[in-house]
Amino acid sequence: MTYVTGSFAKPVITDPSTQPLVEFLGGLVRTRLGATDTDGGFAILEHTGGRGYGSPVHLHDNDEETFLVLDGTLRVEVGGDVRSVGSGGLALLPRGLAHGFVVTSSEARFLTVHTPSGFDRFVTEVGVAPEYAADTAPLSPEELTRVAAGHGIQIVGPPLMP
Repeated sequence: MTYVTGSFAKPVITDPSTQPLVEFLGGLVRTRLGATDTDGGFAILEHTGGRGYGSPVHLHDNDEETFLVLDGTLRVEVGGDVRSVGSGGLALLPRGLAHGFVVTSSEARFLTVHTPSGFDRFVTEVGVAPEYAADTAPLSPEELTRVAAGHGIQIVGPPLMP
């Protein structure tokens, strides 16, 4: 197992005006803290989405992913286990284990923490500024799979259904 150790070179204080917001896979994702803020140690992203917002089944080669549900309910599938995770619930998903999520409530808001960082860069590359989202076609599954692979993410199945 790999552990991230060390210290950070500088304090970081941000607010929403400096935290990038993009539309990503049908939801809104704000990078609260990214790779450049933590010397690559970790990233924190806030997701907001309606029923059906979710991911294809995938696995991370390089990072653990932790979900902390702030509002609403997600269905999380990991390693053949299916769980409902509601407000205040947490799911820690180890690297190398196929998983996916989908919002099952009318809407949900949750944080994901990626250790080490890297997923935040994928979101930045794939995401679209909300003001341009209506005029931008989503990536095809093949293109999404190609871009994901460049970030150490293997897409291994279709999106989950609510």
